[in-house]
Amino acid sequence: MSSNDTDCHYCLQSLRGRKYALREENAYCVTCYDSLFANPCEECKQPIECNSKDLAYKGRHWHEGCFKCAKCSRSLVEKPFAAKDELLLCTECYSDEYSSKCFHCQKTIMPGSRKMEFKGSSWHESCFVCQYCRQPLGTKPLITKDNENYCVPCFEKKFAHHCYSCKKVITSGGVTYHDQPWHKECFVCAGCKTQLSGQRFISKDEYPYCVDCYSKLYAKKCAACKKPITALGGAKFISFEERQWHGECFNCAKCSVSLVGQGFLTRQDDVLCHE
Repeated sequence: MSSNDTDCHYCLQSLRGRKYALREENAYCVTCYDSLFANPCEECKQPIECNSKDLAYKGRHWHEGCFKCAKCSRSLVEKPFAAKDELLLCTECYSDEYSSKCFHCQKTIMPGSRKMEFKGSSWHESCFVCQYCRQPLGTKPLITKDNENYCVPCFEKKFAHHCYSCKKVITSGGVTYHDQPWHKECFVCAGCKTQLSGQRFISKDEYPYCVDCYSKLYAKKCAACKKPITALGGAKFISFEERQWHGECFNCAKCSVSLVGQGFLTRQDDVLCHE
């Protein structure tokens, strides 16, 4: 200290032989320094003098002896702690009061450890894994089944149906035909390739056909009206000696009376009632 700096910068009393503190290159006696610059302790409200250790956290200050858990009063000096509603708590007290439990292992998720949130539940990062491959899910896409989480590749491998036509995974919706799963866009008429989902269709040799294609390709023609007989909706038809009729077309060729369920005779290509 030079001869020009032998006095307290505030009270101007000599500092020779006395303790002093420096602030911005100015010297102060202990009394002036404490009165001017000492921070008040959050716990005891007394100033933290220059010969005491000042512990600071988020702009607040404590004496070393006052820096303790607000619940159990254990010292927090050089120990992990958490803050809640401006109170400082040791990790044990914070966990008891506020920490959530891991949905998987049911153990406390300690303050400062990484926590995953999913469907309103909390998980340790190390517990939030695919049930099948055990790899961390993190923020990757996942699918839940029976309260278990799966990454998309594992879910598809273990549970997903594969389309009978294109062999690719069916992720949603789909159609079942002959106990086989199909994409809606793959379930098409074997003839004209029109999508059949939600439409009327007819099966032939395990293949689906729209009504028009089936009628053109396979349906018998009515001997009377020459139109296809599709038998859709349970419609009745009559077959006799390799000829077929719609139920409403099976009438006497002369008097037009219905012959369904009645006896009849044939004359060349005609069918006739007994009368």
